[in-house]
Amino acid sequence: MEYISGVVERITFQNEENGFSVIKIKAKGFTDLITVVGSLAAVNVGAIIRLKGDWKMDSKYGRQFAVQDYRETMPATVAGIEKYLGSGLIKGIGPVYAKKIVRHFKEDTLRVLEEEQDALTQVEGIGEKRLVMIKKAWQEQKEIKNVMIFLQSNGVSTAYAVKIFKTYGNESIAIVKENPYRLADDIWGIGFKTADKIARQMGFDKNSFPRCRSGLVYVLNQLSNEGHCFAFREQLLLEAEKILEVDQSLLNDTLDRIIKDQTVILDGEDAIFLPPFYHSELGAAKRIREITAQPSPFQANDAEKIIVDIQDQQKITYDQVQKNAIQTAATSKFMVLTGGPGTGKTTTTLGMIQIFQQLGAQVLLAAPTGRAAKRMAEATGMEAKTIHRLLEYKPPEGYKRNRDNPLACDVLIIDETSMVDIILMYNLLRGVADETVVILVGDVDQLPSVGAGNVLKDIIDSGMVDVIKLTKIFRQAQGSAIITNAHKINQGKFPELKGGKDSDFFFIDEEEPTRVVQVIQDLCVKRLPKYYRVDPLQDIQVLCPMHRGETGAANLNMVLQEALNPSGISLKYGAYVYRLGDKVMQIKNNYDKNVFNGDIGSITQLDPEERTLILNFDGNDVPYEATELDEVVLAYATSIHKSQGSEYKIVVAPFTTQHYMMLQRNLLYTCVTRAKKVFVLVGSKKAVAMAVKNNKTTKRNTMLAQRLKPEVIWEGEIG
Repeated sequence: MEYISGVVERITFQNEENGFSVIKIKAKGFTDLITVVGSLAAVNVGAIIRLKGDWKMDSKYGRQFAVQDYRETMPATVAGIEKYLGSGLIKGIGPVYAKKIVRHFKEDTLRVLEEEQDALTQVEGIGEKRLVMIKKAWQEQKEIKNVMIFLQSNGVSTAYAVKIFKTYGNESIAIVKENPYRLADDIWGIGFKTADKIARQMGFDKNSFPRCRSGLVYVLNQLSNEGHCFAFREQLLLEAEKILEVDQSLLNDTLDRIIKDQTVILDGEDAIFLPPFYHSELGAAKRIREITAQPSPFQANDAEKIIVDIQDQQKITYDQVQKNAIQTAATSKFMVLTGGPGTGKTTTTLGMIQIFQQLGAQVLLAAPTGRAAKRMAEATGMEAKTIHRLLEYKPPEGYKRNRDNPLACDVLIIDETSMVDIILMYNLLRGVADETVVILVGDVDQLPSVGAGNVLKDIIDSGMVDVIKLTKIFRQAQGSAIITNAHKINQGKFPELKGGKDSDFFFIDEEEPTRVVQVIQDLCVKRLPKYYRVDPLQDIQVLCPMHRGETGAANLNMVLQEALNPSGISLKYGAYVYRLGDKVMQIKNNYDKNVFNGDIGSITQLDPEERTLILNFDGNDVPYEATELDEVVLAYATSIHKSQGSEYKIVVAPFTTQHYMMLQRNLLYTCVTRAKKVFVLVGSKKAVAMAVKNNKTTKRNTMLAQRLKPEVIWEGEIG
């Protein structure tokens, strides 16, 4: 091993995921800058570092110093201090303020930052607000550097160091040393595999209880991400055995232990739940049964006459199924209205609202997402809120509307219910009074919710509530190839791909992935905006069956970002560059920000110096720090799953055999039904045929339908 010391001149490359860096240092005795490679992500430009490592020769990049360990000291020269402070190390001090501060305090700068921070207000532009920010950041960077160096030495990604510090503060090192598996439980983005890697490097026993416990919980979480509310015992043990590579008897013992301490819940003989899913499923079933047990508050004997009056007033004619639906709503306590596009769900819902209004009822409307609520409001002319807003969600208190403070309404109508997962449905039903009439509207043939459960389908399958299914495609919808093809796909028939000049459904035959990407870029940037006179960022959405692959959402996002938004103002976080004006999507429920998984917005302000952004979601400006950007992805292209509940003027979708694992009928059906004006399919007929034929949707592990049956014996009381 050799030792060298020098000043960090520049950071050439930095991998936020694993901390691997390539830096250039200026060292005494060397004419040229030295290239240093290794785990150095806690280092900043201008820092003086002492490195321990070996020289190596890289065939492409030449002589490099491969670092094994390093120590850092503060810079001593004025130029070094300016570089150090201007490197983004401290929030509130970028290159501009670094120059001002160093010009004022010279060699004394670091002492002032350490001992006399109030003196910084002598520098032009630094007021009380910025001073508070600098003080806080200076203290944090000192503490976080210790945390980062410790974590780096144990193989943790530098990108998570800030999150770990924010969660545990000065106890970070102690907590990670005691039980690194806590990271997987407590910090979003750090999964079991990352925690396991850290633990193994720290010498944790492969067979330890914390490792086995964390592995079992990890498998349950993974299954919930796939839509399952629970795992069968054997299924859980087999999956955990694959990941942990330990004896199944040890896992069996661990499982018994965590069932006993209520980390997980055993229901029946072999259904293993994480507590939130168990209580939500049990509680949702109980609430539906309690609501349906109450008589309807409406005596709608003259419903037929009211429907005739509504038809006369609105100059509309309902078919018999629609009339049945409106009459059922007027006498039911809990009902489902389902049907595909063009079958009159919106018209029928309007009829229901009008009959309730004539009966003197107060009606509230809601939908799972901001976009779906906006569409509902436009269609009905009434206010419609997101479910979270309706329930007055306020972190950290939770939902203000609950059993003790239910919603003040006689009728509650929820649209796009196929998107609602079991946890949200439970919280919604807790906010509904027993006397309230509940009407769920949605397309049961679409993809189920992104979150766990198959709520709409389970409620229908239970046979315990009134269900009306609309199947007739109305004449005005029959002229739309989007609608007729959606129904063909849903019936297992191959869609009509010959789109004429006046059609709204087009197919471009391309199998080669590189060509598919080129065609999609051309469509989004030139052809579609020019022909339809639309804004490519606002009105065109690319929907993909998969995230990975050349024609997946990740690659198409980078291609389309470069083509549609080559803005100069940008900020790098992880593997991605975020630019002013970018179209983005939130991928995690963030209750503090009131932004939810699947919400689409745009970057309206970006400050590379402060590393802060403003994202606008449905007209609401929401502040973000760079470290929160792992909750946000580019959204020029997104997965079909994430598009549920949204409609776009124009949808462009790649369907190639490269996506064969994901080609399912309900996926293609959901994709087509997201388009309001134009749908363009780019890919191969073979891939389309594979999707249409594959009706084997993955069955989700749920018990809601079964729990709704009257013969189910109830144990305990769910609040």
